[in-house]
Amino acid sequence: MENLKSFMEHLPDLVMAYGVKAIFAIVIFYIGKYLASLAKRVTGNVLSRKVDKTVSFFVGNLAWAVVFTFTVIATLGQLGIQTASLVAILGAAGLAVGLALQGSLSNFASGVLLVTFRPCRAGDYIEAGGVAGVVDEITIFATRLKTPDNKVITLPNSSLMNGSITNYSMMSTRRLDLVIGVSYDADIKKAKQLLIEILENNDKVLKDPAYTVGLNDLADSSINFVVRPWVNSADFLTTRFALLETIKLTFDEHGIGIPYPQMDVHVKEIPAAQTH
Repeated sequence: MENLKSFMEHLPDLVMAYGVKAIFAIVIFYIGKYLASLAKRVTGNVLSRKVDKTVSFFVGNLAWAVVFTFTVIATLGQLGIQTASLVAILGAAGLAVGLALQGSLSNFASGVLLVTFRPCRAGDYIEAGGVAGVVDEITIFATRLKTPDNKVITLPNSSLMNGSITNYSMMSTRRLDLVIGVSYDADIKKAKQLLIEILENNDKVLKDPAYTVGLNDLADSSINFVVRPWVNSADFLTTRFALLETIKLTFDEHGIGIPYPQMDVHVKEIPAAQTH
C-alpha cells in the first residue's frame, strides 16, 4: 500500500517528465519527416537544372533516406534510448542483414553505377534483361521501363549492370538495314534505280551519312538487295514503315516481282507393269 501511495504521489511528475519527452519526440519525428521530404524535393529540383532526370531522382531518394535515418535516431534519443548502443546493435544487425540481402545490396551498388556511368538515361529506349522499353526512372534498387504498348516493367538494377544494355536512343542517328528481294526474271538495273529514287524522294532519309544500295546475295529464289539509309533516331520506325510500303507499291507499278518461297513438285508416273 505504501508503494502504491508513493507511486500515486509521483505519478504527476512522471507523466510530466515522460509526457514532455514523448511530445518532443513526436515533434522531432514529424519535423524530420518533413525535412526528409523537403531534402528530396529540393535536391531533385536543384540537380534537375544541371543533370538529367535520372541522376536527380536517384540522389533525391538517397537524400531522403539519409535525413530520415537521422530523424529516427534523434527521436529515439529524445525518448531516452541510448542511441550509441543502438547504433552498435544496428551495425551488427546490418552486417547480418547485409549477408542475407546480398541481392538488394547488389541492386543498390548497381544503381550507383548506373547513375555514375549512365549507360542509359530517363527517356532512352533500351533493350536489357530480355525486355525492351523507354527508361522511366532509375531508383535505388530498380529501374522502371515503359513498353511501347504502355506496360510497365520493373528490372532489378543488378540485372542491367550484369548484362548487356542496348541503347537505341543514345546516338542521334541510326541506320536502317533492309533486305529487298526481287525475282530472277526482274531487270536488276531498273530495280536498283527505283530503290535509289525512293530513297532520294524520302525527306526523312539523311544525305550525310550517305545511304547504300547494293546487290548482296543471289539466293535460292530471289536476288537480294541491301538498302541502308541513315535516319534520325526519332524517325526510325516511321521511316522503315514508309519505305517498305513505297518499295512494294513502286515495284508493283513497274512490274518487278518480289518472290516468296515456292516449291515445284514433279510427279513421275510409273507404268503399271513395274509395280508388280
